[in-house]
Amino acid sequence: MRFTTLVLLAMAFHGWAVAGTANAPEDSGATLPDYQRARYSELHFKPAIDKASDEQCLACHAEVLKPSVREQSPAGVKAADTRAWYQQLATYEGSQETFHRRHLVTPLAKQLMNMRCNTCHQGNEPRDEAPGTSATSQIGGYTLRKHVDTEAICLKCHGQMNWPVMGLPEPWPKSKTLFQGNCLLCHQGIRTHRHQVSYLNSAAIEQAGTQSADACYGCHGGRAWYRINYPYPRHVWTGMAEGTPDWAKGRMTESESRFIIDATDHAGKK
Repeated sequence: MRFTTLVLLAMAFHGWAVAGTANAPEDSGATLPDYQRARYSELHFKPAIDKASDEQCLACHAEVLKPSVREQSPAGVKAADTRAWYQQLATYEGSQETFHRRHLVTPLAKQLMNMRCNTCHQGNEPRDEAPGTSATSQIGGYTLRKHVDTEAICLKCHGQMNWPVMGLPEPWPKSKTLFQGNCLLCHQGIRTHRHQVSYLNSAAIEQAGTQSADACYGCHGGRAWYRINYPYPRHVWTGMAEGTPDWAKGRMTESESRFIIDATDHAGKK
């Protein structure tokens, strides 16, 4: 009975807090209702999250862009004396950076990416503690909306290079000398419809690829978080062979609608 009583009290307290959100005077100084008002902001829900600008998100979450890398690890290893996994390729410049800064404000991010807060974050629906618990909950997974769906987002740039399908004899680090260390040696004429999505700077990426294969490999296997590869949409390109190979059957032929450039509201573009 004690457990049931505690649950009922918690539910009553939650109901009071949410009710207080709507009724609390603006100058009341009541911390809890103000927190609840922010928690249930329309920016955390569909459809407002899709139109939210970085400025709106960072009004409350500004701390994510503040430099906060430790000068040394708890074990005493100095950051200045070691290279993190994301610094291993020649395309990365500068000292170690935090996660959000690497995707939004570092020189590489500004040069090659057009990432926004809602590229990865699709809201913070407090009710989504399990699938189907709200009218707009995510379908097909237990990823909380406030977290990032890693398979749909991170894997796009942090999966393994699918070198067997590409026809390479070995992974790129061992095969690159056969191709003069130049990805465009083949891709100048193969799968030429690429990077046409709102979260990337397509022209800059193509230019960087002419200068260094690391600019390509960095996102296509060089900074892999996973041992699997991402099934990129197989857009039609000029000269594309007829028929679909077995490995490509079932692949999408268009990017996700929210990432198609013409369908994207760039109001939050930096």
